[in-house]
Amino acid sequence: MASCATLWFNNSMWTEYIIPASLEETLRILAEKREKARLVAGATDLMLELERGVRKGIETLIDITCLPDLDRITFDEDETIHLGPLVTHNAAAVSKLLRERAFPLVSAAWQVGAPQIRNRATVAGNLVTASPANDTITPLMALGAWVMLASVKGTRRVSLEKFYTGVRKTVLQPDEMLLDIAFPALLSTPAGSFGQRGIFMKLGLRRAQAISLVNTAVVLTLDSSHIIKSAVITLGAVAPTIIHAPEAEAYLAGKELADEVIARAAELAAGASRPIDDIRGSAAYRKAMVRVLVMRGLHALRDGQEQAQVPEAPVLLASHFHTPAPAAVEWSHIKRQTSGKTIHTKINGKEYTFSTGTEKSLLRLLREEAGLTGTKEGCAEGECGACTVFLDGKAVMACLVPAPRAHGAEIVTVEGLSRRSSGILPAGEEQPGVRAEQLHPVQEAFVADGAVQCGYCTPGFIMSAVKLLEERPHPSRDEITQAISGNLCRCTGYYKIVQAIEDASKL
Repeated sequence: MASCATLWFNNSMWTEYIIPASLEETLRILAEKREKARLVAGATDLMLELERGVRKGIETLIDITCLPDLDRITFDEDETIHLGPLVTHNAAAVSKLLRERAFPLVSAAWQVGAPQIRNRATVAGNLVTASPANDTITPLMALGAWVMLASVKGTRRVSLEKFYTGVRKTVLQPDEMLLDIAFPALLSTPAGSFGQRGIFMKLGLRRAQAISLVNTAVVLTLDSSHIIKSAVITLGAVAPTIIHAPEAEAYLAGKELADEVIARAAELAAGASRPIDDIRGSAAYRKAMVRVLVMRGLHALRDGQEQAQVPEAPVLLASHFHTPAPAAVEWSHIKRQTSGKTIHTKINGKEYTFSTGTEKSLLRLLREEAGLTGTKEGCAEGECGACTVFLDGKAVMACLVPAPRAHGAEIVTVEGLSRRSSGILPAGEEQPGVRAEQLHPVQEAFVADGAVQCGYCTPGFIMSAVKLLEERPHPSRDEITQAISGNLCRCTGYYKIVQAIEDASKL
């Protein structure tokens, strides 16, 4: 990876946006700015908080996506798994190591948001946001995780259980950065010995893009006769922080997973919950659903079906896994020329320089500064997918990306999907009688199949479909529905949209 120069962007939504070149510089800025600064990795929560005025007094954003080696999932000699602060949910969802030795985390990561969100949002960000409904906290708590916090004064290790002090409250100090998430890998199951198995279960109000109404993680340690040696059950969205179900855990020890044992353990787990009434569900309903989810999870573990709910190869909507850091791609001439107050980027293969709009989201930069209005603003909060674009080869929600993240990046919008721009018909290789800017096969299929009504959501669907077909040229219907799970259409029943993607895959 090329080294990154420190870049500063001044604007109105935040006073300054800094892309530091090293961890040491990051910690130094944190020590100086403290409560007035906020770290940026995925920024999927932070952008909403800034737009809505929830985060008061934030003057400086410190974008750490340029820092090297923080996006790694590693396994050390003590059989401890480590996740860097830039590990995204999609990275966790497709990790072979995590699938084999920490499956509850894989399941939780895969159920966060939609592919475009998971391409940006980080597991560390999910932990630091500290909502009791956040999905990855529950399995990490069940796995016995701890975090390493760093500042200019040094590092300190804090167990995840002690990390949280209340709703959206943690022990993280203003000058600290979460540098590492670590936990013991689940024990494998050699013949004649014992092992560990786990599951994560979630109930939301819809199948995708849903905040947990209730979630739970269960980790069992079993002996060679399938007797439970110990059990861990954690519950989310039913108390101010993630909690254990201690009576259910103690009850399961020494027992087999017979139906009556499962039923009783589920009842005890429900008794441990302390939910509230809110707009998404009553306390009584949440308590009842704790019982249901724990029962289903224990049945799945008994029957060896805990991994059935997560695809073996989830759709990522990404051309490649590891993404060059911003300002670290081969743009040395750009970095030398930048004054630190402008954004230099490539959009649809063309170089752009912006001296205004750095206070905006990427969506508004594209529409208002670049004049590329094909990318639509629907919800402006990452719910509808109408603003889907490709950022360094990954589909993202442009409304949740700070505009300065475009510096040194390569972006593709719906305007760039012609045959020339997509590489299907390279420049200089035009054929007689064929328009150089002929529609992309996905666009042609949407027209032919009538997969458009009002058309407002169409650019987002097309972008998701194009990235899916780059990733998987001949997707199954289930993979198509995974790919468009982050895109909403208020006019159709989706049938023609799915059909158009299937037809495009045949072209």
